[in-house]
Amino acid sequence: MCGVFGIYGHGEAANLTYLGLHALQHRGQESAGIVTTDGKQLFAHRAMGHVIDVFPQEQLARLHGGSAIGHVRYSTAGGSFLKNAQPIAVEYSRGSIAIGHNGNLTNAERLREKLEAQGSIFQSASDTEVIVHLVARSTQRAVEDRVADALNQVEGAFSLLALSPDTLVAVRDPRGIRPLCLGIVPGSPNAHVVASESTSFDLIGAEFVREIEPGEMIVINANGLKSSRPFESKPPKLCIFEYVYFARPDSTIDGISVYEARKNLGRKLAMEHPVEADVVIPVPDSGVPATIGYAEQAGLPFEMGLVRSHYIGRTFIEPEQRIRHFGVKLKLNAISRTLKGKRIIVVDDSIVRGTTSRKIVKMLRDAGAREVHFRISSPPNKWPCYYGIDTPTRSELIASNHSIEEINSYITTDSLAYLSLEGMVSAVTASRHGEAPAPLKTGDSARRLPIAPAAEEDHKTFCHACWSGDYPIEFRGEPAVRQMRLLEA
Repeated sequence: MCGVFGIYGHGEAANLTYLGLHALQHRGQESAGIVTTDGKQLFAHRAMGHVIDVFPQEQLARLHGGSAIGHVRYSTAGGSFLKNAQPIAVEYSRGSIAIGHNGNLTNAERLREKLEAQGSIFQSASDTEVIVHLVARSTQRAVEDRVADALNQVEGAFSLLALSPDTLVAVRDPRGIRPLCLGIVPGSPNAHVVASESTSFDLIGAEFVREIEPGEMIVINANGLKSSRPFESKPPKLCIFEYVYFARPDSTIDGISVYEARKNLGRKLAMEHPVEADVVIPVPDSGVPATIGYAEQAGLPFEMGLVRSHYIGRTFIEPEQRIRHFGVKLKLNAISRTLKGKRIIVVDDSIVRGTTSRKIVKMLRDAGAREVHFRISSPPNKWPCYYGIDTPTRSELIASNHSIEEINSYITTDSLAYLSLEGMVSAVTASRHGEAPAPLKTGDSARRLPIAPAAEEDHKTFCHACWSGDYPIEFRGEPAVRQMRLLEA
């Protein structure tokens, strides 16, 4: 649950990295960091908070050089502390290196114990520091070979950037679980950029070139750009949750428009679970594209029945007099004139614990809704993610130990339905093939032709472990995690 951005060969490396991280802020809001190089040494700054707060202009001015990597973090391994912020920059026997990493390593604890037994001293709880130690201990000479040597010892998900004084390295794990893409800056022929999502290129005026392939390593230095594949080939398993919720809707990942994928998720949801209603509303903001697709497919009006506040800070002052559902009211408010007396379909991307959904339903009924039907544009979330997205343990996921009927009763909806796993995969796959029919007119009761079922090969393309429990990476040598899975099962 992090974002990485890197640039090589541009006079405003620090400023462009700052802007690139700003476009990736949705991937992590706990801390931010930038490391730059002037070709001889590294300059680093990391702090807790949002990008705009961490990097005032005077701080950016201290980050010298023409190459940089940056990172925004939301903790999944290690707590929310400054010591765990990235990129991690160190001095070692071969010089200097900085590393920023999106993803989780499933054998990090085993490697950490082994390194500590051999004398390594860790400063943080982040699994990224394990990679730093492995790089420092490598017997290879070139920085890219040291990085490859280190990453061949780890298991799990990693989209990773490494910066030495004269080289930028970008690597995507052999299964491609987390996204990573490559671009160039027009007018600066030697300026290359890499980022978790293509939306960061739009902000700085860079041109998207291509996705970095699963298992590919890109090395950029004075000799130009070089691509290699230093890892054993594995079947690709891109995280499908990127399309459901995590990525920005204006990004394109592995050739699929996130926005079109979410609209198709809504269309498929309407095909699978229609219901008589007067209006369709989203839970903003992540539920909006799927709601548009649902409304178009169902031929029903789309309305913004809930309005979200975009000005919520990390802390707030709660009034002494207790306000019912204060936390949800701080984020969302219902528009009574839109809802009063109506039968409402509410579209959201997921239900995790169910507590927020229950409060939203209460808010909608208080605003005058006659019926409230929840439709979820993904399957029931039953399993935790171990590859870089912060999800609760299985005992905290309401769908892991309650039926849909029980969840419907708990959140007090008139009906509740989830998109099927097949429907989710087929909707995302249809977006790759450009299946986006023209919108129906409001009130048109005609149904679209169904989105074609996903081929067996399409199912194999994605990681959907948090819905199916089918984990593509085993937890070999990780007794604590393996024991946790056994207890949860």
